[in-house]
Amino acid sequence: MADTTKAAKSTARTDTASDSFTEEEREAMKERARELRSAGRRGRAKADDEGEVLAKIAEMPEPDRVMAERIHAIVRTAAPTLSPKTWYGMPAYAKDGKVVCFFQSAHKFKSRYATLGFNDEARLDEGTMWPTSFALTRLTAEDEERIAALLRKAVG
Repeated sequence: MADTTKAAKSTARTDTASDSFTEEEREAMKERARELRSAGRRGRAKADDEGEVLAKIAEMPEPDRVMAERIHAIVRTAAPTLSPKTWYGMPAYAKDGKVVCFFQSAHKFKSRYATLGFNDEARLDEGTMWPTSFALTRLTAEDEERIAALLRKAVG
């Protein structure tokens, strides 16, 4: 009599987290875990958050550092109610603890442009479709005005 039983096929996933994420993505996740642990400590002051954001900006190579410094200044002026904090190792700005916008260095993920992004907390709604992130290669005076207007609308 022939054996009609077949070996069960393995449906277990063979790829690992190290195969699924780039080194840069894994580092960003580790940074986020550190941020969450740090935020959980009692007695943490808002000044600590701003200091961490400024330290992250200082680590960036040019031209990202210059853009991040300008964006930080624009946020502090146009949307002073937003609190600086780091988010996945990036400068970010939050309202009531929720990230409204962030700056992602081109260098961080080896991209050809930096990104200014807005999360769903930002009130940028325009009909049924609107942009939530912007590619930046440099900042002009016109860009800075547009960013300020977006920030004012986002926290509106």
